[in-house]
Amino acid sequence: MDIEFRRTVPVFRIFDVAKAYEFYLGYLGCAVDWEHRHEPRMPLYTQVSRGGLVLHLSEHHGDATPGSALFAEVRGVGALHAELTGKDYPFLRPGLERDADGTSLTLIDPFGNRLVLTEPAG
Repeated sequence: MDIEFRRTVPVFRIFDVAKAYEFYLGYLGCAVDWEHRHEPRMPLYTQVSRGGLVLHLSEHHGDATPGSALFAEVRGVGALHAELTGKDYPFLRPGLERDADGTSLTLIDPFGNRLVLTEPAG
């Protein structure tokens, strides 16, 4: 039997749903795919996505460590940078980093989680 890994979905710890949605939906342009709470007023566990970028965001203790990092390949990182720069989001003004391996854009969410989005050279 062949083994095939199908998809990876990182989990990021969040502490404030409004701040998380401001960053992931308003700034990064993701959409909410689904939300789950065991009961009203219980911690949120949700999936947000934009294209092939799929993330789980969790208010649950122990689901993830604040300050985690994600490394993802992206095509059009320059266009994404231009899009984000044009938004009214005063908390983050990332620059593009270029080296022999490609071009990267590092985003830091309100909870210290880092998304390193890179477009490989060539």
